Amino acid sequence: MPDKPLSRRLFVSATGSASAAAAAQSGSGAGSGRQAVVTPLYAQSSGKAQQDPLKIVTMYEFEPHELAKIRESVKNARVDIVICKSRDEFRAQLKDAEVVYGDIKGNELDFAPKLKWIQAGGAGMEGTLDDAHRKSPVVITNYARTFAHGITETGMGLLLCLTRGISKYYMPQFYKRQMKPMGTPKSDHHTELVGRTMGIVGMGGIGSMLARRAHYGFDMRVVATDAKPMPKPEYVAELHDPGWFREMVPQVDVLVAAVPHTKSTERMFNEQVFRSMKRTAYFLALSRGKVFDDMALVKALKEGWISGAGLDVMPVEPPPSEHPIFDCPNVVMSAHTSGWSPDRQVRLIDLFADNCRRYVSGIPLVNVVDKQAGY
Repeated sequence: MPDKPLSRRLFVSATGSASAAAAAQSGSGAGSGRQAVVTPLYAQSSGKAQQDPLKIVTMYEFEPHELAKIRESVKNARVDIVICKSRDEFRAQLKDAEVVYGDIKGNELDFAPKLKWIQAGGAGMEGTLDDAHRKSPVVITNYARTFAHGITETGMGLLLCLTRGISKYYMPQFYKRQMKPMGTPKSDHHTELVGRTMGIVGMGGIGSMLARRAHYGFDMRVVATDAKPMPKPEYVAELHDPGWFREMVPQVDVLVAAVPHTKSTERMFNEQVFRSMKRTAYFLALSRGKVFDDMALVKALKEGWISGAGLDVMPVEPPPSEHPIFDCPNVVMSAHTSGWSPDRQVRLIDLFADNCRRYVSGIPLVNVVDKQAGY
């Protein structure tokens, strides 16, 4: 990986222009999550802010205080935020929209001739991007990194439930109003994370924050792979491109799926991968369920190829009641809710408000999506 401290997506922009890289280099905190993705957007023409309001169209029900924060961020320009109650109203309002907050389908872009920027409502883009979006010059930003705080806290919680035997040994007892120690002080019914190796696939917002928490909070050794060139953080022992994935898997005690769902990552955690893991290792799925083969995972869990799995996501959500994952005692699950909290909502609005400020000021937006890569 390169030694020069460049942002992991320094050169990713909707226009692909060299000015994006220059803007990122000059921006404060280059290489941080704040400036991880930047691209210049066309500044409003001279006097336009005084002549016409910036029209933002959405179907999202902003709270009054959220609307106030967005308007305050662009206090030097007039802003018209139109909250639509139906899809038909949304399409009608697109005629004069310059910005869309939330979902706009590719076949709706023709309704929006003035559209320059879409702020997607989530982090993952697999359900949003289609060929029309990829061909369009409209810039898309997302909420990458915004959800990482809760997701990584949940990830460590799932892992601790597994390593300390909480879900397998003690919660079943609790429901029976019992509580007896399992094993002995020397048995492996309870294991520690100190000195163990965590292998993270995908060093975006989730992977980077999890790596930091695992290393500094639990004294773990962290190794990782990522598809984008980026400097190796000091809390990561080794960082390689995706070609190192197969070599990494047999080395780690915890394997983490933190990659976005794309054509190249779908079911990348498959039977071959689970078979090559240590029998004492754990698997964590924190990004998207479709990046792993759930039936291969069930087989790995039932036949003892691995020690357990912590899953916030599944390929089909919610998994049907007859799914064999519910027969695996060495699994702890949450319902794809790890990114939820009142605090995350504050971050969402803060990021959008800041991007609105950047937009009207003609300076780079953050969290620009690479539409060809799909994230």
